[in-house]
Amino acid sequence: MAVAKKTVAIIPPQMKYDKGIRMEQKKLRVAAYCRVSTLLEEQENSYETQVEHFTNKINQNPNWKMAGIFADDADIIGHNQ
Repeated sequence: MAVAKKTVAIIPPQMKYDKGIRMEQKKLRVAAYCRVSTLLEEQENSYETQVEHFTNKINQNPNWKMAGIFADDADIIGHNQ
């Protein structure tokens, strides 16, 4: 039994690049992870401080776009069981 031979046509790309047009720089999406791992009174404001620090850091960089703040808290994970 004869097997039909497949043909493949290769179409080369046509590069059309206009050097007069400057491509917009794509912003990097950046997220922060904040965590308080103890219930010590000294760390009571630590979470808020971390969120404020990283929010400011990300927003001050013109090449970054805030993707979010991700966090967990020692009160939620394992300490109140």
